[in-house]
Amino acid sequence: MTGIPTSRAPASTLPDGYGPRSRWLDRRLPVISLLRREYVVYPTPRNLNYLWNFGALATVALAMLILTGIFLAIAYTPTAAGAFASVEAIDRQVGSGWVIRSTHMAGASMVFAALYVHTFRSLYYGSYKEPREVLWLTGMLLLVMMMVTAFAGYVLPWGQMSYWGASVVSGAISSLPGIGHPLAVWLQGGDTIGDVTLHRYYALHFVLGFLILGAVVLHVVALHVTGSSNPLGIEVKGPQDTLPFHPYYTSKDAIGVVLFLIAFAVLVFYLPGWLTQPDNYIEANPYSTPADITPEWYFAPFYAVLRAVPSQLGGLLLSAGSVLVLFAVPWLDTSPVHSARFRPLYRIAMMLLVVAFLLLLACGLHRPAGIWLALSRIATLYWFLHFLVLLPLLGGIETPLKLPDSIGRPVLPPRQATISTAGAGLPMPDGAMAQRMEND
Repeated sequence: MTGIPTSRAPASTLPDGYGPRSRWLDRRLPVISLLRREYVVYPTPRNLNYLWNFGALATVALAMLILTGIFLAIAYTPTAAGAFASVEAIDRQVGSGWVIRSTHMAGASMVFAALYVHTFRSLYYGSYKEPREVLWLTGMLLLVMMMVTAFAGYVLPWGQMSYWGASVVSGAISSLPGIGHPLAVWLQGGDTIGDVTLHRYYALHFVLGFLILGAVVLHVVALHVTGSSNPLGIEVKGPQDTLPFHPYYTSKDAIGVVLFLIAFAVLVFYLPGWLTQPDNYIEANPYSTPADITPEWYFAPFYAVLRAVPSQLGGLLLSAGSVLVLFAVPWLDTSPVHSARFRPLYRIAMMLLVVAFLLLLACGLHRPAGIWLALSRIATLYWFLHFLVLLPLLGGIETPLKLPDSIGRPVLPPRQATISTAGAGLPMPDGAMAQRMEND
């Protein structure tokens, strides 16, 4: 009969022949088809290792931060008189409040750990190179937004380290010629740190969490436009080089997430105070300066750079520059080869960069005196030397190793790697078939 729609859905345009149950809805709001295209049949380089898990791990930790942050915000009082007491009340009086707060604090450490591994993996494998410059820039923007959000959140408990940490940053900003003092006053809401400061940092911390979520979406969109990089640093040349994202990488990510959550649970339930500063459990006292103002571990490398020079302005410029220089990496690296696997000199330089970062992390947790001051200066010098001198220089003097013909060739037997069919991405042959292919 005419005018009566049939129950038979037309064939889908997706590679696996998928057809949504409701074609009417799919034509008007193709969310299900979009998710399937981008997270199920999405072609992914077949040689990704577990270092590619850390983007997903950072996303999981961020989701936990936002969820726990919403519940903490309900019970928090953003005033100098009530902030510390409200945090103590969350721990002691709110039902499961201690779990929520411990999860939030551990989540901050876990998300930064995942972000730092994610960043150094990208540096090692050249994931910032053409055509992924915008992907890299959105990632660096996310890192800066996370730092600002974490610092604002660090001030909110109104402990000794919270108060004096805010004082150190305000003093560093005040050292900027001309605009420094007005900018510091604007951030503080007055000449001293107090109620207005807490209100502003509280609002900033809450709003930035959701802005970060939007930036994550932009980062993922940029990733799906250019495609994932891979350990070989060469582009996908055909279906033989890829696997569908599901089930191959969803299962791989799931293993990483389970291990990540186990480590997360250990921090929350067995070591809740391991990554925090004991002095921050003492209420802020403007008249009593701690023996040493120490930040959270994830700020320590940049805090070490801040204190590596005696000049307050010089330390601020170096600390800010140590982060901002990362934005210029795609244009500082002059080598046509992406992956450090095929760049012997760059591989050594990257190992030294990791050592420098870990040294700065350790130095930032100690007083800037003696051997710690000397090490922080050496590590700071190498940090800038790596990006501003070695990256541009190595591209011209380094002789890279020979690159493979394709991603599939090192993975598949020679005969199979040359086959480009629509069935690429199916399970690898095994048993007698695999033996015949090896003999061929």
